[in-house]
Amino acid sequence: MSYDQDLCYLCKEDFRDPVSIPCGHIFCSLCIKTYWDHADQTGQYVCPQCRVTYNKRPSPRRLQSSRSSSTLRNSDGFPPAPPSPDYNYAGPQDVGCDICIGKKLKAVKSCLMCLASYCEKHLKPHYESSTFKRHKLVDEIGHLDRQICPQHQKGLELYCRTDQMCICVLCTVKEHKGHDMVSAEQERAEMQQRLGATQAEIQEKIHDRVKQMEELKQAVDSLKNSAQRALQESEKMFGDMLRSIERMQQEMTKLISTNKKAALNNAEGHMERLGQEIADLKRRDGELTQLSRTEDHIHFIQSYHMLIAQTDAEELPSVTVNPYYSFGPVTKAVSEMKQHLNEFSNEELVKVAKTVNKMPFCQLEERKKKNEERKKSMKADDVDMYKSLSSAPRTRDEFLQYACQLTLDPDTAYRQIYISRSNRKAALKKDPQSYSESNQRFDCLPQVLCKESLSGGAYYWEVEWSGEGASVGVTYKGIKRTGYGDSARIGYNRKSWSLFCSDSSYSARHNKDQLEIKAPYSSRIGVFLDCAGGTLSFYTVSESMSLIHQFKASFSEQVYPGFWVWYESAVTICQL
Repeated sequence: MSYDQDLCYLCKEDFRDPVSIPCGHIFCSLCIKTYWDHADQTGQYVCPQCRVTYNKRPSPRRLQSSRSSSTLRNSDGFPPAPPSPDYNYAGPQDVGCDICIGKKLKAVKSCLMCLASYCEKHLKPHYESSTFKRHKLVDEIGHLDRQICPQHQKGLELYCRTDQMCICVLCTVKEHKGHDMVSAEQERAEMQQRLGATQAEIQEKIHDRVKQMEELKQAVDSLKNSAQRALQESEKMFGDMLRSIERMQQEMTKLISTNKKAALNNAEGHMERLGQEIADLKRRDGELTQLSRTEDHIHFIQSYHMLIAQTDAEELPSVTVNPYYSFGPVTKAVSEMKQHLNEFSNEELVKVAKTVNKMPFCQLEERKKKNEERKKSMKADDVDMYKSLSSAPRTRDEFLQYACQLTLDPDTAYRQIYISRSNRKAALKKDPQSYSESNQRFDCLPQVLCKESLSGGAYYWEVEWSGEGASVGVTYKGIKRTGYGDSARIGYNRKSWSLFCSDSSYSARHNKDQLEIKAPYSSRIGVFLDCAGGTLSFYTVSESMSLIHQFKASFSEQVYPGFWVWYESAVTICQL
């Protein structure tokens, strides 16, 4: 097995006899024992890593230990050049010879029978003497004390599948009597086979990702070229349109100027004629004034008839001016043309934008598939039911309006989890259950999921828990089912959310975030899931419903209620 951290959190060294505590974190057996021995005076036991507290000292559970990996080899086909003598001495990162006295030389081989590492000089007896011909030599490895059973001081030769740890022959007599045991070599072969399958899968994924990377690079280059061509062609076409508008502007300027010039010439001709007529009329008016002042009656009479006759005979043409004549219609026409052009250009721009936006350049198929599944699962009546809510529930009676019936799925249960009460109670036992084979089962972590999936509405359920510790939460279906890693732990990855309950505190967990919560102890936890509103809330159950913690998240797909159960602990889904 592999752990999420390579080193013990307390001693910062490789794990020695690793054990797990109720919150799921792993430490060296001696480290956590020493750490909690100092806490015996206070009576409160805290996880050094996540700070979850326990009023009662938990019993750590032993796990399979992982052997240190050997040092890296030269990948070339030829052996490396021999180092200078100074470099043959063991450094801090090297495995030293256990036989050398004083300054130790680098070990080149380790003997699994002698449980010692040897340099080239002290290794010779293993090659030359028949006494050592049955000894098994391997490339130098450190921490050979891990090859010895800490209880019986015998070499570890067997593997207990029940407790998932390496054991010696004497361990089969009492501690592991009746357990499923195989030789270390057989277990290594099976693990090696699974490792090979996993590595082949990873290599296939690498090949697919490299292929997708190349396709994406080619698509990016094509995108850049296409965008450059579109910019150039758009600039050219917009330049043509601008020049067309400039020609229209010139024609309109010419039209206005021509009409203006014609109107002004006509008006100036009429003004000149009117000026002459005014001068003539003024001259006659002066003659009439002079005639009216003469004292010669004969001259007056003779001149009067002649002047009057001239005045009556001449008819002056009238000039009519159009008071509404203006270039306003031209301005109006240009304004309307501008408005039509704006509307047309906006409509066409929107059409182009919609066309371009409908063609995604690249996207994750997983997200696309999730969105489609979510749309299919969100029934209209569920959405309408939720939208009709004016506020979130507050009392237990209001929460019970959204009660849902859940059952545990045995096909997902860890083999040592015992399910009872019509698939509503889960308890962790020492002996594995006779479950059928299922690729949905958690193979290393004490977890189980519900059969029912939840999406698109509001749901409420209650859980009774007892013992040293348990987690209540929800997860996407795609959570990993194999190994001890965070990707398989409910609440430790981006696919799940959980509330860990102990006898003195709570811990809210999602992905890399963890929040320690101090709240009154409650053996019954109420869970309210609001998919549409994007919240997951945990409550201590009472008439007033006291909130412990609320997650806010966009649930992009269906979720399944799930549980982590520790030894001597149990969770029960309540009938509502």
